[in-house]
Amino acid sequence: MYTIMIVEDDDKIAQLLKAHIEKYGNEAVVTTDFGRILEQFERIKPHVVLMDINLPSFDGFYWCRQIRTVSTCPIIFISARGGEMDQVRAIENGADDYLTKPFHYEVVMAKIRSQLRRVYGDYAASAGERTVERSGLALYPERMELRLHGRAVALTKKETVLVETLLERCRRLVSRETILEKLWDDYTYVDDNALSVNITRVRKKLAELGIEDALETVRGTGYRLNDTWLREAER
Repeated sequence: MYTIMIVEDDDKIAQLLKAHIEKYGNEAVVTTDFGRILEQFERIKPHVVLMDINLPSFDGFYWCRQIRTVSTCPIIFISARGGEMDQVRAIENGADDYLTKPFHYEVVMAKIRSQLRRVYGDYAASAGERTVERSGLALYPERMELRLHGRAVALTKKETVLVETLLERCRRLVSRETILEKLWDDYTYVDDNALSVNITRVRKKLAELGIEDALETVRGTGYRLNDTWLREAER
């Protein structure tokens, strides 16, 4: 079952979309607070977003850019604005597809299924998607997603870079300087606490997958990722 997030301020259209999506066995979540779209996105963790352009507070272009700072989740614009420039702006702001209202709901479902196949399904591997995997723990950098035994968590851009750096050197010590260089182009003036915050966030994401005590702090030197998830599975 996939989760589709609907960002549409016309409640009638939103509810019709929700009913049609759920008719096919998926979950549909309609947003209600149009001033906190990004917060809702991070809480819901959808597989696809349906995004209107004309929204209260900020338009869909703005929220698409905000989502792109933390995720590569497919975003399909649904809008009454059918001009070519609107479609160009949508793509340039990070959208994956565009539908003009009025639309047939079966077309919407076809677009959703297409994105699901491309990103999560049969087409994902054949598209040359890069994967970093150690002992069953798999990172998909383009998706900003970490998976273990069928469970998945979404990562931010910096969390993705951090996990990739540690996972590529699994069981080996990675110096703070190496990690800082990966996370920030110029880390001369980066607060020491910034790295600690990102380490804490990654530990929480690992915990969501049931991985405990894998990310080790080597005092004064750096960090090491130990494949404790492998040992747990062997017990």
